[in-house]
Amino acid sequence: MTARERTFASQSEGLIAPHGGALVNLMLEDDGAKARAIASCTRALELSDRNACDVELLSAGGFSPLRGFMNEDEYEHCVETMRLKGSELLFGLPIVLDTNCEDTKAGDRVLLKYQGKDVGVLTVESKWKPNKPKEAKMCYGTSSIEHPGVAMISMERRKYYIGGKIEGLNIPQRPFPCPTPAEVRAGLPAGKDVVAFQCRNPVHRAHYELFTRALHAENVGKDAVCLVHPTMGPTQDDDISGLVRYKTYVVLAEEVKNPQIRWAYLPYSMHMAGPREAIQHMIIRKNYGCTHFIIGRDMAGSKSSLDGEDFYGAYDAQDLAKANAAELGMKTVPSLNVVYTEEEGYVTADVAKEKGLNIKKLSGTKFRQMLRGGEDIPEWFAFKSVVKVLRENI
Repeated sequence: MTARERTFASQSEGLIAPHGGALVNLMLEDDGAKARAIASCTRALELSDRNACDVELLSAGGFSPLRGFMNEDEYEHCVETMRLKGSELLFGLPIVLDTNCEDTKAGDRVLLKYQGKDVGVLTVESKWKPNKPKEAKMCYGTSSIEHPGVAMISMERRKYYIGGKIEGLNIPQRPFPCPTPAEVRAGLPAGKDVVAFQCRNPVHRAHYELFTRALHAENVGKDAVCLVHPTMGPTQDDDISGLVRYKTYVVLAEEVKNPQIRWAYLPYSMHMAGPREAIQHMIIRKNYGCTHFIIGRDMAGSKSSLDGEDFYGAYDAQDLAKANAAELGMKTVPSLNVVYTEEEGYVTADVAKEKGLNIKKLSGTKFRQMLRGGEDIPEWFAFKSVVKVLRENI
């Protein structure tokens, strides 16, 4: 553990320890060190949106205890075992950097750029041509390109992977803030449970009911807070953009003003890897200071692009998360199935069934049609502030 990491550890007293025990920080602190690192580079690589998210999370500690992109042996071990080589710590998905450069070799110092700006330096330790079908099968449970994650590694990622240590230069510039793990931890209450809510869509009434009720789950302590922590990197093609979603979160936080709810934004690109991605999300949120993780039906799930069939069972992610929660030192909170009823508003589905209440439903497809058609959106379904932003931006 470096002196800087010991400082971060002391600042986090009273909070859950990061994965591996210390919050990694790879950012170079002074301009002189940054200038020397840049001058030492022999080549440059422009990062994709996904790669930039990974560099940011590596540099700031979101992927603790990693200190760089995985080398070939680390990658193979993670793919096959869902663990880090050597420490055998759980890790859901491999973190890799792809390139088409044929002459990149071990020892190269690569200047990593995003949208023309310098964001990091990679010291190349290994380069290899990955077995992508194997990676797909082991990590996503299928090698079919009907799966969006498999399509990504097959057609979006380039020919080679390169691994090695990272030195962070600058956080990628984004139109919305993504506070670092250290910054998020600094705002969390010491000695209290922190329940993480992951999403990649605007928050509607049912979501709000879900994560506020989670604060009263049996395994959640008194005076807990909920960290609403949406993923803001690339997701699926038909998802609402990160910037528009960010605007909806800002207006909602202003509208509800709940002191038990904290908001932060995560520069992470979804893989839709179901069970293994659930483990990845838990590890990341542990690094951000969360003790509990809300996990719903078909967490990070995906469907075939041809026949619409689910790639994972409804409870596969929940089951894997529960099976590994104790080892991670976290607790899972099941995502309640809340429904809106004419008689009693939002209740759990089992209560609605027991009492014979009339359930009202509005599908996502119908909601989008109503938005585009200028129809009134029922307030039981969506917050007025969120609807206004969506009408103005989609």
